[in-house]
Amino acid sequence: MTAGVYTGVPASGWRSRLSALAPPMGVVGAAAVGCAVIALADPTTPGGILPTCPTKAFFGIVCPGCGALRMIYSVLHGDIPAAMHYNAVSLAVLVLFAWSTIAWTAGRLRGSWVASWLHWRWTPLATGVVVGVWAVVRNLPFAPFLALRV
Repeated sequence: MTAGVYTGVPASGWRSRLSALAPPMGVVGAAAVGCAVIALADPTTPGGILPTCPTKAFFGIVCPGCGALRMIYSVLHGDIPAAMHYNAVSLAVLVLFAWSTIAWTAGRLRGSWVASWLHWRWTPLATGVVVGVWAVVRNLPFAPFLALRV
């Protein structure tokens, strides 16, 4: 018999652990496939198979996510300064995503919640403010903000 996920009882036995690990490993697997596609497609080369940002193509403005594919490509190749150039906020989100995935996995194995940034009361407000400010700052038409455009 497999234990529930957040019952306070740690997963014991290989079936229970496998059941607890299946959803997080599915997310990690999907992320690995996405990273493989990005690594093979090379979004830093213009005219590649990966699509361009529709917001930039249709409206001519840089959205908060513009450069995220190039940022991931740079991280995969160990070029953190280039990743910061392409999209610093998305790089921070990538780190937070890793943290929350590890906490989620540990919580499922432990049988109880593990604290992460997702459980903080101010997370939705802070995320909205950061993304909103990033969207505005990246589109300011004067120095030094022109360097944030990609």
